[in-house]
Amino acid sequence: MPEETPHDRSTAPGDDRDEAVGGGAVPAPAPAGDDDRELTGDDGRTIPDGDRDEEDPGRDRAAGTADRDRDEDEDDAGGAPERVPATVERTVIEKTTVEGSVPAPDPVHDLEQRKIEAGADHRFPFGRPGEPLGRAHPFVFGFVAALGVITAWQLLNTLQNAKSVLVMIVVAMFLAVGLNPAVERLRKVGLPRGLAVGTVFLGVILFFAGFVASLVQPVSEQTTELRENIPAYVKQLQENRTLAEWDQRYGLLERAEEFVNSQDFQTKMTGYATGIGKVAVNGIFQTVTILILTLYFLSSLPQIKTFFYKLAPRTRRARIALLGDEILDRIGGYVAGQFTIAFIAGVTSYVFLEIMGVKYAIALALIVAVTDLIPLIGATIGAVVVCTVAFLTGDGATAGIACVIFYIIYQQVENYVVYPRVMKRTVDVQPAVTIVAALVGAALLGVVGALLAIPTAAAISLIIREVVVPRQESM
Repeated sequence: MPEETPHDRSTAPGDDRDEAVGGGAVPAPAPAGDDDRELTGDDGRTIPDGDRDEEDPGRDRAAGTADRDRDEDEDDAGGAPERVPATVERTVIEKTTVEGSVPAPDPVHDLEQRKIEAGADHRFPFGRPGEPLGRAHPFVFGFVAALGVITAWQLLNTLQNAKSVLVMIVVAMFLAVGLNPAVERLRKVGLPRGLAVGTVFLGVILFFAGFVASLVQPVSEQTTELRENIPAYVKQLQENRTLAEWDQRYGLLERAEEFVNSQDFQTKMTGYATGIGKVAVNGIFQTVTILILTLYFLSSLPQIKTFFYKLAPRTRRARIALLGDEILDRIGGYVAGQFTIAFIAGVTSYVFLEIMGVKYAIALALIVAVTDLIPLIGATIGAVVVCTVAFLTGDGATAGIACVIFYIIYQQVENYVVYPRVMKRTVDVQPAVTIVAALVGAALLGVVGALLAIPTAAAISLIIREVVVPRQESM
């Protein structure tokens, strides 16, 4: 084998060492590209590309080392960041942990070893990030599933605790949408929106104030009359022969007196009075809150509509806006229709009660009008109240019997003539759907559910007719 000269060693491909020749450092020539360089074996034959790894693995490793050095130089020059493969990281760890027979230092205590194993450099001062955990990883799946269950449970508890507040918000929004047609009519006359909202809201306040004021006089008069007539009622009971015989046999009056004077009875009556007071205060607070929310929603209803319409995709925003406007118009029509029916019931009741000479005709007519806003059972509640008062305050049973006959006839006219015509023009919902929706809403949320059920059914029927049915026809 011919003897190798220093010049030959300095020009060997893949060798990074420099030789001092003539007192100066001569850099090694850059290796040729992989495509232009030809490799020869020991016998002088050219090695094909496919056999180079098997023929000279050391040379390929030297070329790979040069490629890595060239990549690091490009990174130092500001090139694009490149993630170090996991095999290279393992190689670094193996090289650092195996240095002859001396074990590598623990990275917990050695800062340099920590930087080496983490792959820290000027672009990643805290080490190169590892591969992210896949979605199918058991830890990720379990954590996400547990977090979803906890979030759903907390959300349900929050909604249950805030049920009363949510109901007030829904009722206020419902009233605002229902009063908006009146505001729009005033705007067409020429009033600005603020003044139109104030006018409509003032009318609502005056209606509630008149309703409460009409009830104050009859309630106070009946309470005073009852307090003054209690001795007469007691005397009549004592003079009653049947009651006197029962008292002699069973001691009814003595037992009643003992029961009334007992501590248990007084405690229960105090509890009942406290409960009634709490209910009254809570009802007043909720009424005032709903009125204030209604005012805010009514004044900012255009901005609220715009906000929710912008949540829809841009390609479908126009169609959703048209459907939303139609739904709001139907809700407003339903509220206007309910007020129309209630107004007719109140006026008719007032005229009839005045003709019959029943006391407190205005208060009773307002009660009929307010209760008539409740679907299905509202008219019946108002009729029962009026008939009871007529029996108690009239000179005989004539006024009470006349009220019973009148309200039986009027309810049939309202249910089969007035109500279907008004609702058909304003809401466009079939009578059967109206009844089913009112029953379901009453079962879910009571009176509030019955009030909201019919406009909700109208909105659902519109979406089914305009969205679901055309899509089914195109499939």
